Amino acid sequence: MPKRNLPVPPWGLAVTAILSVQLGSALSVNLIETVGPAGTAWLRLSMGAVILLAIGRPPLRSIRRPDVLPLLGLGITTGVMTVGFLAAVEHIPLGTAVAIEFLGPLTVAAIRSHNRTALAWPALALAGVVLLTQPWQGGFNPTGVAWAALAAIGWGFYILLTQRIGDRFSGIGALTLTVPIAAVAAAVVGIPQAAGHLTLEILVAAAGLAVLLPVLPFALEMLALRRMTPTAFGTLMALEPAVGVLLGLLILHQQPTAIQVVGILLVVLAGAAAQRGGRRPGKGQPASPADLDFVG
Repeated sequence: MPKRNLPVPPWGLAVTAILSVQLGSALSVNLIETVGPAGTAWLRLSMGAVILLAIGRPPLRSIRRPDVLPLLGLGITTGVMTVGFLAAVEHIPLGTAVAIEFLGPLTVAAIRSHNRTALAWPALALAGVVLLTQPWQGGFNPTGVAWAALAAIGWGFYILLTQRIGDRFSGIGALTLTVPIAAVAAAVVGIPQAAGHLTLEILVAAAGLAVLLPVLPFALEMLALRRMTPTAFGTLMALEPAVGVLLGLLILHQQPTAIQVVGILLVVLAGAAAQRGGRRPGKGQPASPADLDFVG
């Protein structure tokens, strides 16, 4: 009997994407200091678009009229989310920015669960964010929090749009369409920031970061979302703040206080408590109401 290769479970794809995202974010800090957050977002997305177009062919002939707005929406959302998050990291610690951004997918998970009690988990995560940001302290940075909140809204819409587009286009086809759109969206504010600071060293660094983010995680997330419910995917993202704090500590030497650690634990707990069914139904199997509402 021939040996069967088991596919990578969707949660494995999602966790790998998390590690890649947070590593790419931590390593982007030096680039942000040189070309600014919008400039960094534009360079990473532009390099990512070049890489994706080099390894994949845009499925232009497969695009139907109903696909145009979701594709544009996903591309623009990706650009806004990237700029917002990097702008937040410029002002607040990586783990704090990730925790605030996580409110977006956690809220999506709670709403899609069709369970009123699930709305308690975004509230718990918000309490954790309050402990992280400590608005009663003089070091509270409203600018960083506002940028992270913008990224949270973008991440919520990103999850919704990604699964819809992932159901229409196979492989990295959708990424070859949406990442160039994201790069153009980020260029509006990114080019003015980066102008006059571009060197060969900067371009090489941006190309390396583009592999970590957006190429690898966006591809893995799209593959994961094609096999998972949005609720389960949003719940797995609960690991993001913890990984962000860990890499912020190891790479950026950002030491959280005890109360901030409690805040991170509350955010992670909220995500874990919101856990629901993991895999999306396969072909020929009935879809759950949440899946029908989402895809339809």
